[in-house]
Amino acid sequence: MAAVVLAISAHPDDIEFLMAGTLALLARIGCTVHTLTLANGSCGSTNLDAAAIAMVRERECRNAARHLSAIHHPALTNDLEIFYERSLLRRVAAVFRTIAPDILLLHSPQDYMEDHMNACRLGVTAAFTRSMPNFITEPAVAPVQNPVCIYHAQPHGNRDQLNQWVQPDFLIAIDSVMAIKSAMLAEHVSQQAWLDQSQSLSAPVEVMKRFGGELAKPVTDCRWAEGWRRHNPLGLCAADANPLSTLLADYYLAL
Repeated sequence: MAAVVLAISAHPDDIEFLMAGTLALLARIGCTVHTLTLANGSCGSTNLDAAAIAMVRERECRNAARHLSAIHHPALTNDLEIFYERSLLRRVAAVFRTIAPDILLLHSPQDYMEDHMNACRLGVTAAFTRSMPNFITEPAVAPVQNPVCIYHAQPHGNRDQLNQWVQPDFLIAIDSVMAIKSAMLAEHVSQQAWLDQSQSLSAPVEVMKRFGGELAKPVTDCRWAEGWRRHNPLGLCAADANPLSTLLADYYLAL
């Protein structure tokens, strides 16, 4: 049975680095895919001002989402302004209730920067409060009752804020959709110079492949993989719920 899937990330290109392979496989089997990038990329340039680069990056996000025929939702705040606070939480929760996903893909709770970790926290709470009529969203959206299974992607570079390896629960083999994942990341043309300047990532697609190859090293079934951890199901879904294991059974590699 096809599912409704929502992927929430902090910045433009995070979904492409961390989640796009899994999303491509889900889209291929008929799932409805939604993408929400919380920040607009306003700090992602040393040449353009915040408003100008935000417009460029919104266009790049839309172009990337088209590779999946995904439903793209516009950003809600600026770079470095993803805080775990009431106003932004109400807006994230409104998007969540409007979509009512069966599967929610989020950043790792441990990551190299605060925007990623705060985006994760906001997504978890938006899901947890989905059925609470006394938590008012902005704009106001009625509560939803559906169960939702949350999965956390790997942190950027597979390491946490203390540079320690993060071990996933399972892998999704993405060799068959690496071309799509690469094409999606390549849509973020504005970031090639920025990542080179800010993080010494001169070839983002090759760096992304290196991260995926590092994950695939323990297995012989694939060359590249995306890693996932399942969130505590309390208040969210059945204790044994693991829809990715059935929807993507041919690509699911338990560790």
